[in-house]
Amino acid sequence: MNVSKGSGTFRALTALDCLELYQAGTISPVEVVRDCLNRINAVNADLNAFCHIDADGALTAARQSEERWHKGQPIGVLDGVPATIKDLTLTRGMPTRRGSAATSAAGPWDQDAPLTARMREAGAIILGKTTTPEFGWKGATDSPLTGITRNPWNPKLTPGGSSGGAAVAAALNLGFLHQGSDGGGSIRIPASFTGIFGFKPTFGYVPQWPLSAMGMLSHIGPMTRTVDDALLMMDVITRPDTRDGYGGVTYKADGSGEAESLQGIRIGYSRNLGYADVAPDILRVTDAAVGQLRSLGADVVEIDPGFANPVEVFATFWFAGAAHLIARMSEAQKDLLDPGFLECAIRGEGITLSEFKDAEQARFDLSAKMGDFHESFDLLVTPTVAVAPFPVGMDKPDGFSGWVDWTPFTFPFNLTQQPAASLPAGLDDGGLPVGLQLVGPRYRDTKVLGAARVIEKRLGRLTPPAVQMTS
Repeated sequence: MNVSKGSGTFRALTALDCLELYQAGTISPVEVVRDCLNRINAVNADLNAFCHIDADGALTAARQSEERWHKGQPIGVLDGVPATIKDLTLTRGMPTRRGSAATSAAGPWDQDAPLTARMREAGAIILGKTTTPEFGWKGATDSPLTGITRNPWNPKLTPGGSSGGAAVAAALNLGFLHQGSDGGGSIRIPASFTGIFGFKPTFGYVPQWPLSAMGMLSHIGPMTRTVDDALLMMDVITRPDTRDGYGGVTYKADGSGEAESLQGIRIGYSRNLGYADVAPDILRVTDAAVGQLRSLGADVVEIDPGFANPVEVFATFWFAGAAHLIARMSEAQKDLLDPGFLECAIRGEGITLSEFKDAEQARFDLSAKMGDFHESFDLLVTPTVAVAPFPVGMDKPDGFSGWVDWTPFTFPFNLTQQPAASLPAGLDDGGLPVGLQLVGPRYRDTKVLGAARVIEKRLGRLTPPAVQMTS
C-alpha cells in the first residue's frame, strides 16, 4: 500500500489499512484527515459531493485521536478513521437540511441520529455531510438547495441517487466510510453508477431515528471502496439504540465474510426479473460476472423469482410518504420544493386508505414470494441498474416515464426488506461502471456480504480513470 507522506498520498488506503498503520505508528489520524480535506477541497467545487465540510471539527477530533493512539488507548474500533454522513441523517454540530430549501438552517443541530452516534462512539471522524436530492426522493442527486452532484467517471453524468454525494466521496476515497440510505435503491443505484460497494441491510438491523417519511422502505447502510470496510462499518452501525421503534433482531457477524469461494452457494440469476428492459451492454457485463461466480464454485441457475412488476405498490408507499412530508408545510415552503418532488407529494395526497391497505397486502405477498424463492436459492443475482449513468439535470433517462422504470431491480427489495448489495461487475460499452446486485433472505446479511467479498476478489475494484490508485 502507498503510505508516503504528502497531499493525496493516502488516497489508496482503506479503513482497515488506516487502523493497522495507526497501530504501527506509521501514520497519524491528523495526517490522514488533513490529506482527505485537501483532496475534498480540490474536487468539491466541481463534483459537489459535500454540502457541508467540518474541517475544524475534523482536525480537532483527529488530534484527539492521535493522542489516544500515542498512548495505546484507542476509543473504539474506528478511532481516527475519516467518515461522512448523508444530509438526511442528523449530525450534531452540522446542519441537516435534507437537500431542501424548504427547511431552515437555524438548527439547533444538537442531536446525533443513532448511526452518527455509533460512528462517533467508535472513534470515527466525521468530515462533513454528503449531498442528496430533496428528501432523497429520486435516483439522481441534485436539488434546489445544493445544486448538481456529478459523477467522477464523467462530470457530465449523474452519479445516481439519492446517496450520490456519498458515492462520489467513496469513489474518490474522500474519507473511507460513508453512510447512505436506501428507500428504493438510493445506496445501490449510485454504487453501480460510480463503481463502489454499497449495501442495504435487512430493515431494522441499523437503528433509525427519526423515522423516515418513507417508513419501512428506508434502510441505512455503508458505502465503501471495499467489502471489508463495509463489514467493519456494519459491526458498528448495527449496535442498538433505544429510540428506534422497529429494532428487535440483532445483527451478528457469523464468519461467512472469511469464505474464499462460493462452493455450495445456490444462486438464482435473473437477467430482467421477467419484466425489465435492460441495456444490452449491461447484460453483457453481468452475464460475464455471473460466469465468474460459476468458476468460484457457485451453483447458478438462470431463473426469474416469479413476481410481477410491483411498481404501483412501491409508488403507493413512496407518494404517500412524500405527501406526509409536505402536509405541514406552508405555501411559501412548497414554492421552494423541487417540482418533481412536489408532483409526487400531490399524487400521494389522493391515495385512499383502502389503496394504502391494498399495497400493504401486496407487499406482504411479495415478501412471501421471495421467502419461497430463498427456500431454493441462497442468493438472487441481477444487474443493479438497467441503464448507464445519464446526463446531470435529469430525473430519469430519455425514454422512461418515471424514475423507478429505469431502476427496476432495486425497489422490489425495499418492499421485502431484504439485504441487497451492489458491487462493481465491470465497464459498459461507454467505459462506465456496471453494478452486480446480490439479494439475500432477510436476516442473512452476512451471507450477502460474504459472497460479495469473494466476488470482489475475483472481479476487482473500479476507480475513476483520472485518479487511478495504487494499493
